[in-house]
Amino acid sequence: MTLWQGKSKRSKTGRRIRESRGRRKFERGRETLLTTIGPIRTKEIRTRGGHQKTILLSTNIANVLDPKTGKTTKAEIKTVLENKANPHYVRRNIITKGAIIETTAGKAKVTSRPGQEGVVNAVLIE
Repeated sequence: MTLWQGKSKRSKTGRRIRESRGRRKFERGRETLLTTIGPIRTKEIRTRGGHQKTILLSTNIANVLDPKTGKTTKAEIKTVLENKANPHYVRRNIITKGAIIETTAGKAKVTSRPGQEGVVNAVLIE
């Protein structure tokens, strides 16, 4: 079932608003597919204008930038330590932008949006 991102049929006071038109295809949304730790799995989704968006379903590799040296390396993700988006995501090992992850290179903060960009980029933190 798709999500609909159009206006409500009710006003803020609760009265019914009569629509002059029906729902449109461009008003549809989609359910979020959360990125977890595991073997790399991606999904291609068609977006508006016929473009493609790569959604990362699961991964165990992150591109980690060391700000002191300016070098980027591929590091294996061990676990999610902290996630301000939702504290329950830590238990489920869900990676979102801003999550603190434990990698083979050390603790890193995710700077990319894995569910939108299809890759996990992170910056090492102390």
